[in-house]
Amino acid sequence: MRFFIINTYYPDFLHNFYEKHVDISRRHYADYLQILMDQCFGTADFYSTNLKKLSHDAHVVVANCETLQKSWALEHDIHIEKSTISERWVREVLLHVHRIVSKTPLHHLKSFLQPILGSLVGQQSWFYDILAAQIKYYKPDVVLNLDVNSTRSRFLREMKPYVRLLVGQHAATKLSDSEDWRCYDLVISSFLPTIDWFRQKGIPAELLRLGFEPRVLSRMKPGSSSFDLTFVGSFFSVHRSRVALLEVLCDRFEQIRIWGPKVDSLPSDSPIRRCYVGQAWGREMYQILCDSNITLNHHGDVAPYANNCRLFEATGAGTMLITDWKENLHEMLEPGKEVVAYRSVEECIELIQYYLEHEEERKTIAHAGQQRTLREHTYYQRMKELVEIIHKFL
Repeated sequence: MRFFIINTYYPDFLHNFYEKHVDISRRHYADYLQILMDQCFGTADFYSTNLKKLSHDAHVVVANCETLQKSWALEHDIHIEKSTISERWVREVLLHVHRIVSKTPLHHLKSFLQPILGSLVGQQSWFYDILAAQIKYYKPDVVLNLDVNSTRSRFLREMKPYVRLLVGQHAATKLSDSEDWRCYDLVISSFLPTIDWFRQKGIPAELLRLGFEPRVLSRMKPGSSSFDLTFVGSFFSVHRSRVALLEVLCDRFEQIRIWGPKVDSLPSDSPIRRCYVGQAWGREMYQILCDSNITLNHHGDVAPYANNCRLFEATGAGTMLITDWKENLHEMLEPGKEVVAYRSVEECIELIQYYLEHEEERKTIAHAGQQRTLREHTYYQRMKELVEIIHKFL
């Protein structure tokens, strides 16, 4: 089968990437794409490379990386209309507002405006012109859209004559009821409520968990135990309980170190600020995990299901993971043997203190967690599962 995978990257990550690779736009498309994939951000090329290992043809694009996409268009002689002065002005205004909103501490304003502004900023004409040209060029059997919020359903319906199966993937965040999701022939998700939500709308949906890519380990330096206790994650409006937990832990454990996109939304006196190190994306994030004796996980204000990528990133990297207890956690990793799970702030504190003081037990759990993830939760295995699902619907 031929797969065409649509991905998008966080604007903050892309900005960070551009700063470190100032001459990247001069590269040929294939070189540019490979350098970007080598950052190991998100799912990178983990889907496409493992589908190729399974003897399928697969191409991944980062649809909102403008210079990369325009490089592909130039090399394939695709003419892209230049923006008018008014369009560029509107885009600059939207970008300016987007930057202001991203820094506001007003959670309700942020959660309301960011999806709208992000959509308006990202959906320039070049975005769809190039994406359409790529779909027509690669002639895929399956289009897999990894970010259903960033690509209009109307556009995807227009592309359906060029593909056999249109698949969307979405995890846990709430989706709009006003969007017409019926453009999708199938939705895959790692989050059971999302699966139920689509099925109630008459759209087929199947479970596909997140995973870990073992190739990441070959790009890491050997773990140095530089950090006793770490947390890597975000602080959005759906993470109020996460913030509350970390503020207590920052007061209790002076050695905790925290990385995340930004802490602008936190109160000026939040204890998290004094433990905050900065941003960490892709390979840098994995190195932090490798260098951590213990790393923490907290799912935020969502239903009681273990779901996020940190479960597999942390265990795959070989650190001991202390995560919030969820009713399905045991289906992926065994609490007490492969991870450690807490049900309250007090229990979390007790577990951290215990495993900081009991090195051999900590290492035993970390090793068992890594072996389980490398045995059952790699992206190679996930792609085998995906292909089995796809065959049911083609």
